[in-house]
Amino acid sequence: MCRFFSYLGTPEIMGELLYDPENSIITQSYAAKEIEEPLNGDGFGVGWYAPEISPIPGVFVSITPAWNNRNLQYISRKVNSGCILAHVRAASVGAVSENNCHPFHCDNYLMMHNGGIEHFEKIKRPLIDKLSKKMFNWIQGQTDSECFFALFLDKLHQKSNDPNSEEIAECLEASFSEIEKLMKEYHIDQPAYFNIIVSDGKKLVGSRYVTDKNSTPLSLHYSEAGKIKSENGKTSLVKGSENEHGVIVSSEKLTNDDADWNTVPSHHFIMVEENLNIHLKKINRS
Repeated sequence: MCRFFSYLGTPEIMGELLYDPENSIITQSYAAKEIEEPLNGDGFGVGWYAPEISPIPGVFVSITPAWNNRNLQYISRKVNSGCILAHVRAASVGAVSENNCHPFHCDNYLMMHNGGIEHFEKIKRPLIDKLSKKMFNWIQGQTDSECFFALFLDKLHQKSNDPNSEEIAECLEASFSEIEKLMKEYHIDQPAYFNIIVSDGKKLVGSRYVTDKNSTPLSLHYSEAGKIKSENGKTSLVKGSENEHGVIVSSEKLTNDDADWNTVPSHHFIMVEENLNIHLKKINRS
């Protein structure tokens, strides 16, 4: 069901965040610990922001496994960014293709998904029929994730030009509700899992949610000690000075020190603001 990683804070070298921790997102591409299927080798993607150049993020995706991509190894060590998203894929809905790799990009937003909608083929057509012309034409791939993002973006576009974290969370929640209505209408009984990360480069909004009240959502953790420090072969997260601070939201704990990490509660949003303040908000259940 994939794994993902996101960072917001003082600009850091992307490669240090992606490769250096003991349980890095690269390690999770072949040996994930907190999910039944440890292998996530059906491609990967990274997105990052360079606001001094443009509000539009850079994105690099590939269908090769993240652990074996030479270009990622070279490029990531030369990228310095204050907002980074990375995803390793275990394909469920949709072929192994670049168009199906996360994070997905539209305007100044990056979005990625860990989870899935069972029997998505039953609701794909009625879901697409709900989309605006703009978002229908935006879809390039085959995944349930991208269709969900299109639905979410249609709702977000009805907000202000610069929606805040609460408004982003409201649109995600409304999108969950829309999907659940379709699942009920088309008699899909299996749960849909929605661990989502959305960013505009200035803030992050994440969710840990599953539609079935009796199921446990997929793992999601966060750390306020976002600076990576490697010493004597051991990697740790250290909270730097006021000017050296970052927040990580990740499918799995990147280090073996549990003191570094907090778990996002089941059925909650996590909102990381531009000033790096963190808010948790309960998701209303239908």
